[in-house]
Amino acid sequence: MDPEVRQLRALLAVVDTGTFTAAADALSTTQASVSRTVAALERALGVRVLHRTTREVALTPAGHGVVAHARRVLEEVAAIRRAAERARGELRVGYAWAALGRHTTAVQRAWAAASPGAALVFVQSNTPTAGLTEGLADVAVLRRPAADPRLRTARLGEERRFAALAADDPLARRRSLLLADLAGRVLASDGTTGTTTASLWTAPHEPAAIRDIRGVDPWLTAIAAGQVAGVTAEATARQHPRPGVAYRPLRDAPPVPVDLAWWADAPPPGLPRLLELARGRYARG
Repeated sequence: MDPEVRQLRALLAVVDTGTFTAAADALSTTQASVSRTVAALERALGVRVLHRTTREVALTPAGHGVVAHARRVLEEVAAIRRAAERARGELRVGYAWAALGRHTTAVQRAWAAASPGAALVFVQSNTPTAGLTEGLADVAVLRRPAADPRLRTARLGEERRFAALAADDPLARRRSLLLADLAGRVLASDGTTGTTTASLWTAPHEPAAIRDIRGVDPWLTAIAAGQVAGVTAEATARQHPRPGVAYRPLRDAPPVPVDLAWWADAPPPGLPRLLELARGRYARG
Protein backbone atom coordinates (compact mmCIF):
# COMPACT_ATOMS: atom_id res chain seq x y z
CA MET A 1 0.00 0.00 0.00
CA ASP A 2 1.15 3.53 -0.75
CA PRO A 3 1.05 6.24 1.92
CA GLU A 4 -1.85 8.63 1.68
CA VAL A 5 -1.77 12.39 1.92
CA ARG A 6 -3.99 12.39 5.00
CA GLN A 7 -1.55 10.01 6.70
CA LEU A 8 1.41 12.24 5.93
CA ARG A 9 -0.55 15.24 7.18
CA ALA A 10 -1.32 13.46 10.46
CA LEU A 11 2.33 12.51 10.95
CA LEU A 12 3.51 16.07 10.42
CA ALA A 13 0.86 17.39 12.78
CA VAL A 14 2.14 15.08 15.52
CA VAL A 15 5.76 16.05 14.85
CA ASP A 16 5.02 19.77 14.70
CA THR A 17 2.76 19.93 17.76
CA GLY A 18 4.60 17.35 19.85
CA THR A 19 1.65 15.23 20.97
CA PHE A 20 -1.22 13.25 19.52
CA THR A 21 -3.66 15.37 21.51
CA ALA A 22 -2.36 18.65 20.11
CA ALA A 23 -2.24 17.15 16.61
CA ALA A 24 -5.89 16.15 16.93
CA ASP A 25 -6.79 19.70 17.89
CA ALA A 26 -4.82 21.07 14.92
CA LEU A 27 -6.58 18.68 12.53
CA SER A 28 -10.03 19.12 14.13
CA THR A 29 -10.35 15.41 14.85
CA THR A 30 -9.83 13.00 17.76
CA GLN A 31 -6.64 11.71 19.32
CA ALA A 32 -7.69 8.15 18.52
CA SER A 33 -8.21 9.05 14.85
CA VAL A 34 -4.73 10.59 14.61
CA SER A 35 -3.20 7.55 16.30
CA ARG A 36 -4.97 5.17 13.89
CA THR A 37 -3.94 7.24 10.86
CA VAL A 38 -0.26 7.29 11.86
CA ALA A 39 -0.39 3.57 12.60
CA ALA A 40 -1.86 2.98 9.12
CA LEU A 41 1.02 4.97 7.63
CA GLU A 42 3.53 2.79 9.45
CA ARG A 43 1.83 -0.36 8.16
CA ALA A 44 1.87 1.03 4.62
CA LEU A 45 5.59 1.84 4.88
CA GLY A 46 6.56 -1.27 6.82
CA VAL A 47 8.58 0.71 9.40
CA ARG A 48 8.00 2.55 12.66
CA VAL A 49 8.20 6.30 12.24
CA LEU A 50 7.44 7.35 15.84
CA HIS A 51 8.61 6.28 19.29
CA ARG A 52 5.62 6.56 21.60
CA THR A 53 5.90 6.84 25.36
CA THR A 54 3.54 8.10 28.01
CA ARG A 55 5.45 11.36 28.22
CA GLU A 56 6.60 12.18 24.68
CA VAL A 57 6.63 11.31 21.01
CA ALA A 58 9.91 11.12 19.07
CA LEU A 59 10.87 10.29 15.53
CA THR A 60 12.68 7.08 14.74
CA PRO A 61 15.67 7.23 12.37
CA ALA A 62 13.39 6.09 9.57
CA GLY A 63 10.84 8.68 10.66
CA HIS A 64 13.30 11.52 10.14
CA GLY A 65 13.67 10.58 6.49
CA VAL A 66 9.95 10.07 6.03
CA VAL A 67 9.14 13.48 7.51
CA ALA A 68 11.53 15.26 5.16
CA HIS A 69 9.84 13.69 2.13
CA ALA A 70 6.37 14.17 3.63
CA ARG A 71 6.95 17.91 3.87
CA ARG A 72 7.91 18.07 0.21
CA VAL A 73 4.86 16.00 -0.77
CA LEU A 74 2.51 18.29 1.13
CA GLU A 75 4.19 21.33 -0.41
CA GLU A 76 3.49 19.87 -3.84
CA VAL A 77 -0.11 19.11 -2.85
CA ALA A 78 -0.48 22.72 -1.77
CA ALA A 79 0.97 23.86 -5.10
CA ILE A 80 -1.55 21.67 -6.92
CA ARG A 81 -4.37 23.25 -4.94
CA ARG A 82 -3.08 26.74 -5.73
CA ALA A 83 -2.85 25.89 -9.42
CA ALA A 84 -6.43 24.62 -9.36
CA GLU A 85 -7.58 27.77 -7.58
CA ARG A 86 -5.83 29.94 -10.15
CA ALA A 87 -7.34 27.89 -12.95
CA ARG A 88 -10.78 28.49 -11.50
CA GLY A 89 -10.07 32.18 -12.00
CA GLU A 90 -9.90 31.72 -15.77
CA LEU A 91 -11.72 29.77 -18.43
CA ARG A 92 -9.50 28.44 -21.22
CA VAL A 93 -11.21 28.21 -24.59
CA GLY A 94 -9.46 26.02 -27.15
CA TYR A 95 -9.77 26.59 -30.88
CA ALA A 96 -8.07 25.23 -33.96
CA TRP A 97 -8.08 28.15 -36.40
CA ALA A 98 -10.23 31.14 -35.63
CA ALA A 99 -11.77 31.13 -32.12
CA LEU A 100 -15.19 32.82 -32.36
CA GLY A 101 -14.28 34.85 -35.43
CA ARG A 102 -15.56 38.40 -35.37
CA HIS A 103 -17.35 37.67 -32.09
CA THR A 104 -14.16 36.80 -30.20
CA THR A 105 -13.30 40.25 -28.87
CA ALA A 106 -16.92 41.13 -28.08
CA VAL A 107 -17.36 37.94 -26.05
CA GLN A 108 -14.10 38.55 -24.18
CA ARG A 109 -15.15 42.10 -23.30
CA ALA A 110 -18.62 41.01 -22.22
CA TRP A 111 -17.09 38.24 -20.11
CA ALA A 112 -14.72 40.68 -18.41
CA ALA A 113 -17.58 43.04 -17.63
CA ALA A 114 -19.76 40.28 -16.20
CA SER A 115 -16.99 38.35 -14.41
CA PRO A 116 -14.34 40.77 -13.13
CA GLY A 117 -11.21 38.96 -12.04
CA ALA A 118 -12.02 35.87 -14.10
CA ALA A 119 -10.23 35.88 -17.46
CA LEU A 120 -11.49 34.28 -20.64
CA VAL A 121 -8.34 32.94 -22.31
CA PHE A 122 -8.28 31.62 -25.89
CA VAL A 123 -5.75 28.87 -26.60
CA GLN A 124 -4.93 27.71 -30.13
CA SER A 125 -4.41 23.98 -30.66
CA ASN A 126 -4.70 22.33 -34.06
CA THR A 127 -6.13 19.02 -32.84
CA PRO A 128 -9.54 17.44 -33.49
CA THR A 129 -10.80 18.69 -30.11
CA ALA A 130 -8.88 21.99 -30.19
CA GLY A 131 -6.83 21.12 -27.12
CA LEU A 132 -9.71 19.89 -24.95
CA THR A 133 -8.75 16.22 -24.70
CA GLU A 134 -5.08 17.20 -24.50
CA GLY A 135 -5.71 19.16 -21.30
CA LEU A 136 -4.87 22.52 -22.85
CA ALA A 137 -8.39 23.93 -22.63
CA ASP A 138 -11.49 23.74 -20.42
CA VAL A 139 -13.87 24.08 -23.36
CA ALA A 140 -13.31 24.09 -27.11
CA VAL A 141 -14.80 25.77 -30.16
CA LEU A 142 -15.42 23.11 -32.80
CA ARG A 143 -16.62 23.48 -36.37
CA ARG A 144 -17.10 19.82 -37.11
CA PRO A 145 -18.73 17.07 -35.01
CA ALA A 146 -16.94 15.86 -31.90
CA ALA A 147 -16.26 12.14 -32.32
CA ASP A 148 -15.23 11.54 -28.71
CA PRO A 149 -18.22 10.15 -26.72
CA ARG A 150 -16.78 11.58 -23.50
CA LEU A 151 -17.56 15.10 -24.68
CA ARG A 152 -20.75 17.11 -24.70
CA THR A 153 -21.44 19.92 -27.14
CA ALA A 154 -23.84 22.81 -27.52
CA ARG A 155 -24.55 24.78 -30.68
CA LEU A 156 -23.42 28.42 -30.61
CA GLY A 157 -24.50 29.37 -34.10
CA GLU A 158 -23.53 29.14 -37.74
CA GLU A 159 -21.07 30.89 -40.06
CA ARG A 160 -21.05 31.45 -43.78
CA ARG A 161 -18.49 29.75 -45.95
CA PHE A 162 -15.94 31.78 -47.86
CA ALA A 163 -13.62 30.96 -50.71
CA ALA A 164 -9.99 31.90 -50.16
CA LEU A 165 -8.05 32.79 -53.30
CA ALA A 166 -4.79 34.37 -54.35
CA ALA A 167 -5.38 38.10 -54.64
CA ASP A 168 -4.48 38.04 -58.34
CA ASP A 169 -6.79 35.11 -59.12
CA PRO A 170 -9.43 36.12 -61.72
CA LEU A 171 -12.16 34.88 -59.37
CA ALA A 172 -11.01 37.37 -56.76
CA ARG A 173 -12.40 40.16 -58.94
CA ARG A 174 -15.91 39.01 -58.11
CA ARG A 175 -17.77 40.08 -55.00
CA SER A 176 -19.16 36.59 -54.34
CA LEU A 177 -18.89 33.10 -55.79
CA LEU A 178 -20.67 29.79 -56.22
CA LEU A 179 -19.26 26.39 -55.32
CA ALA A 180 -19.27 25.52 -59.01
CA ASP A 181 -16.83 28.35 -59.67
CA LEU A 182 -14.19 26.23 -57.93
CA ALA A 183 -14.76 23.21 -60.16
CA GLY A 184 -11.53 21.72 -61.43
CA ARG A 185 -9.42 23.60 -58.90
CA VAL A 186 -7.02 22.08 -56.41
CA LEU A 187 -8.28 23.03 -52.97
CA ALA A 188 -6.47 22.90 -49.64
CA SER A 189 -8.09 21.71 -46.44
CA ASP A 190 -6.80 20.71 -43.02
CA GLY A 191 -7.66 17.04 -42.65
CA THR A 192 -7.45 17.26 -38.86
CA THR A 193 -9.68 20.24 -38.15
CA GLY A 194 -10.99 21.54 -41.50
CA THR A 195 -14.60 21.76 -42.63
CA THR A 196 -14.07 21.34 -46.37
CA THR A 197 -14.71 17.94 -47.93
CA ALA A 198 -15.66 16.74 -51.40
CA SER A 199 -19.24 16.25 -50.16
CA LEU A 200 -19.84 19.98 -50.66
CA TRP A 201 -19.83 19.48 -54.45
CA THR A 202 -21.81 17.39 -56.90
CA ALA A 203 -20.62 16.13 -60.28
CA PRO A 204 -19.55 17.53 -62.64
CA HIS A 205 -18.64 20.60 -60.57
CA GLU A 206 -16.34 19.05 -57.99
CA PRO A 207 -12.75 20.23 -57.43
CA ALA A 208 -9.88 18.42 -59.12
CA ALA A 209 -8.40 17.44 -55.75
CA ILE A 210 -8.34 18.39 -52.09
CA ARG A 211 -4.84 18.66 -50.70
CA ASP A 212 -4.25 18.14 -46.98
CA ILE A 213 -2.40 21.14 -45.52
CA ARG A 214 -2.19 21.26 -41.73
CA GLY A 215 -2.52 24.58 -39.96
CA VAL A 216 -3.84 27.97 -40.97
CA ASP A 217 -0.48 29.58 -41.72
CA PRO A 218 0.73 26.96 -44.27
CA TRP A 219 -2.79 26.99 -45.74
CA LEU A 220 -2.70 30.76 -46.27
CA THR A 221 0.84 30.65 -47.60
CA ALA A 222 -0.08 28.10 -50.27
CA ILE A 223 -3.15 30.12 -51.26
CA ALA A 224 -1.24 33.40 -51.50
CA ALA A 225 1.27 31.68 -53.78
CA GLY A 226 -1.53 30.59 -56.10
CA GLN A 227 -0.81 26.90 -55.53
CA VAL A 228 -4.30 26.11 -54.22
CA ALA A 229 -7.61 27.70 -53.34
CA GLY A 230 -9.55 27.14 -50.14
CA VAL A 231 -13.00 27.06 -48.62
CA THR A 232 -13.35 28.02 -44.99
CA ALA A 233 -15.65 29.39 -42.32
CA GLU A 234 -16.26 33.13 -42.08
CA ALA A 235 -14.29 33.18 -38.82
CA THR A 236 -11.08 32.44 -40.72
CA ALA A 237 -11.64 35.40 -43.02
CA ARG A 238 -12.21 37.65 -40.01
CA GLN A 239 -9.34 36.37 -37.86
CA HIS A 240 -6.71 35.81 -40.53
CA PRO A 241 -6.55 38.59 -43.13
CA ARG A 242 -3.39 38.06 -45.17
CA PRO A 243 -1.74 40.18 -47.87
CA GLY A 244 -2.05 38.28 -51.12
CA VAL A 245 -5.20 36.40 -50.04
CA ALA A 246 -8.75 37.41 -50.99
CA TYR A 247 -11.82 36.02 -49.22
CA ARG A 248 -15.12 35.89 -51.11
CA PRO A 249 -18.48 34.62 -49.75
CA LEU A 250 -19.93 31.48 -51.32
CA ARG A 251 -23.60 32.14 -51.92
CA ASP A 252 -24.76 28.54 -52.27
CA ALA A 253 -22.54 26.78 -49.73
CA PRO A 254 -24.14 25.37 -46.56
CA PRO A 255 -23.18 27.21 -43.38
CA VAL A 256 -20.61 25.90 -40.93
CA PRO A 257 -22.04 24.92 -37.53
CA VAL A 258 -20.10 26.25 -34.55
CA ASP A 259 -20.24 24.21 -31.34
CA LEU A 260 -18.78 24.51 -27.88
CA ALA A 261 -17.49 21.24 -26.38
CA TRP A 262 -16.56 20.22 -22.83
CA TRP A 263 -15.97 17.07 -20.78
CA ALA A 264 -19.35 15.51 -20.04
CA ASP A 265 -18.37 14.57 -16.48
CA ALA A 266 -16.62 17.85 -15.66
CA PRO A 267 -18.37 20.94 -17.04
CA PRO A 268 -16.22 23.89 -15.99
CA PRO A 269 -17.39 26.78 -13.85
CA GLY A 270 -18.47 29.62 -16.08
CA LEU A 271 -19.78 27.38 -18.85
CA PRO A 272 -23.39 28.66 -18.68
CA ARG A 273 -22.18 32.26 -18.83
CA LEU A 274 -19.94 31.58 -21.83
CA LEU A 275 -22.73 29.78 -23.67
CA GLU A 276 -25.07 32.70 -23.02
CA LEU A 277 -22.60 35.31 -24.24
CA ALA A 278 -21.45 33.42 -27.34
CA ARG A 279 -24.95 32.42 -28.41
CA GLY A 280 -26.09 35.99 -27.95
CA ARG A 281 -23.38 37.29 -30.28
CA TYR A 282 -24.09 34.69 -32.95
CA ALA A 283 -27.82 35.37 -32.74
CA ARG A 284 -27.19 39.03 -33.53
CA GLY A 285 -25.46 38.01 -36.74
